[in-house]
This record gives sequence, structure tokens and C-alpha cells, in this order.
Amino acid sequence: MKAVLIAPRKYVQGRGVLKEIGAYLAVLGKRPMVLWDEAVKRIVGPTVLESIRSAGLEPIDVAFQGESTRAEAARVAKIGREHGADIAVGVGGGKTLDTAKAAAVENKIAMATVPTIASNDSPTSAASVWYDEQGNCIGWDCWPFNPDLVMVDTQVIADAPVRAFVAGMGDALATWLEAEAAFKTRALNLAGGVPTLAAMTLARLCFDTLMEHGVEAKRAVELHAVTPAVEKVVEANVLLSGLGFESGGLATAHMIANALPSFPECKQFMHGEKVGFGVISQLCLDDEKATEEIYRIVDFEIAVGLPVTFADVNLEGVSRQRLKAIGDICAGEGSLCKNHPFKVTSEDIVDAMIAADALGRQRKQRAG
Repeated sequence: MKAVLIAPRKYVQGRGVLKEIGAYLAVLGKRPMVLWDEAVKRIVGPTVLESIRSAGLEPIDVAFQGESTRAEAARVAKIGREHGADIAVGVGGGKTLDTAKAAAVENKIAMATVPTIASNDSPTSAASVWYDEQGNCIGWDCWPFNPDLVMVDTQVIADAPVRAFVAGMGDALATWLEAEAAFKTRALNLAGGVPTLAAMTLARLCFDTLMEHGVEAKRAVELHAVTPAVEKVVEANVLLSGLGFESGGLATAHMIANALPSFPECKQFMHGEKVGFGVISQLCLDDEKATEEIYRIVDFEIAVGLPVTFADVNLEGVSRQRLKAIGDICAGEGSLCKNHPFKVTSEDIVDAMIAADALGRQRKQRAG
């Protein structure tokens, strides 16, 4: 059985690095197509465009239409072809980045990602998650290569909404817990092989970094400050989590998170917030996790403000029958839940979610 590790060609992180983006892109091509929405363009547009033009490049400005659908990716790719783009640059959140990645693959050009929030681990990955026009997750594609360049300006991240930063910790928190489950079954990762020791080590480092520095980093971001803790957690949210999930493996936490948007009440939540509740549910499903370790993780989620109860995801009082829809998805064909070293049924998932809600409420009461 082969082991496979995949990663971006270059990862750049630090305060103010967007001023240098032109020089980095110049190594990849001459006509970068920059995909972003109007809000992101107002924030970082002047810096990005000045740097690109100063490097002698000709930017192609494309407005993202808000949802990472296959139709949007095809539209963006067509614009790139018509204007002779040789680099696709996604600037913004995960959906913008995933759309730019898909356009790069379709046009067989270089790929660069510039996250303006550290809300998930999309920037480093070779995957695009697809949604329909109503915002429901309908699947994902794993591309043949990862981004050629990932640029993360930590001052931009610290100036973004704290909620996004916390959501990124929810997404990253699942990395080790899911990779550990998948490793036990030697399940294939998204890279097409079993995890390497490097992938598992990075996944564990991601978890340990969050647990040690997460609360302090959130406090600093609330003040728009870039501290060593912020730098470490940004790296955990984006790089360590990205490498860990893609070359490690996924399991129940992400499966539940991907199913929650089927409930209208949950559509407003960010991906990492839904993963946060999925983490607690997976812990309640696992028959090997020590109780004290489970409590430690739940308490961390409460401390940083991640959802740990049904009420936290607008499902207070949800019936067991209604939760069965998620249970059936998780127990269905092609589910990530098969990566556990035990069979997972629909009833198991429903029971785990109910137990997670009860545990979250109990630990919140204890926290006062």
C-alpha cells in the first residue's frame, strides 16, 4: 500500500506580505487573473494591484459571484481563457479560493491562493468543495496539483472578523482527531494513498498548537494585534490543518458538518463552526477516547466560542426523527464515517449528536 503526501509549492506567511505578491506571482506568469468579491477588493485591492503592477504584470480583475458552484467556476475559467490569463489567483474566503483553483485546473495554468480570513484550510489544498445555488454542499473534487503559491498576510487575518478566526480553529481542531481515526483503518487520504508519518505529525502539531495558543490568539485578534500566538494559530488553521486533512484523512466531524446545511436553521453558520459541533459528536462516537481528553477538547471549544450544543447551531429541541436525516447521510454510501475502525450506523450518529449536545450543555454549566 502506497503512502502519499501532497502540499503547495510555496507557503508565505507574515505581517504585510501582500506587498510582495507581485514578485512571487512574477515567477509563475505574466497575466494573473485575480478573483475576489467587492468587499475583499476594498480591503486589500490597492495593495495587491499596486504590487502586481509594480512587478510588471497585467492583472485581470474578476468579480466573484458569491457561491462556489460548478457554473461559477466555468464562468471564471472562460474569462481567464478570453483574456489570456496564465495564473488564477483567488483572494478572499474558501469559496472564492476553491473557485479559482477549479478555474486554474480547467485552463491548465498556475494557481495561487490568498486567504483574507483564516476560517478554514482550503488555501493549501488541491480540493474544491462544491455547493448548489442554495448553499447546500453537493460534493468536492480533488485536483491533480496543489496551489503553486499560498500567501497569508497575518495583519489582514487579524483585522478580519474574530468569528472567522474562531471558525478556522474549529476546522483545524478536527484535523488530528479525524486523521487519527483514518490512520487506524489505513483509509485512503485525499492524496490517493495512506498517510505518511509527516502528515500524522503535522496533524498532531496542529492540534497541540490550537490547544496551547488558541485562547490567547483569539484575545489578540479581538484587538487586531499580530502576536506570536496569532502567527502560530494562523499557521495551524491554514497550513498544518490543510496538510493534515488532505494527506491524513477525514471522518465523522466533517461528515456531520457537511450535512448540517441541509437544515435551513444551520445555513448561516461557517464551515468551521459546523465542524466544531461535528468534533464533539465524533468524540461521543469514539469508543477509545479518554473521558478527560474529551472534556479538555469540549472546554477548549467553549473557551474560544465554538458551537458545542444544538442551541449553538439553532437546533434547540430538534427531534430524533429529524436528526435521522443526518444519520442516514453519514451512514450512506461514500460517507467519510467509513474511515473509523468500527461500523457507523445512522442510529450511532444520532446518538452521538444527542450525547454531544448533552455534554456541551453540562460543560457550559460547569464553566459558569
